[in-house]
Amino acid sequence: MYVHIGNGFILGDSEITGIFDIDVCSVEKKTRRFLSLCQQNGMIVNAAEDLPKSFIVTAEKVYISGVSTATLRQRVEKY
Repeated sequence: MYVHIGNGFILGDSEITGIFDIDVCSVEKKTRRFLSLCQQNGMIVNAAEDLPKSFIVTAEKVYISGVSTATLRQRVEKY
């Protein structure tokens, strides 16, 4: 099935490795470093129209989303 992650971006649920709350996870140095390295390597895709609420990790990209982790979880579990 497919999951709409915001701003017209759709991912296959089998592509998704993890969905993370950006406010909770960005407190950790390791997460900030991970996101920084992804940014440097061109792996970040901004799917947020407004304030980012979550990030979705796939094998090739990290998507920054304005959709909350709770909503994304519901969308994944719906199917």
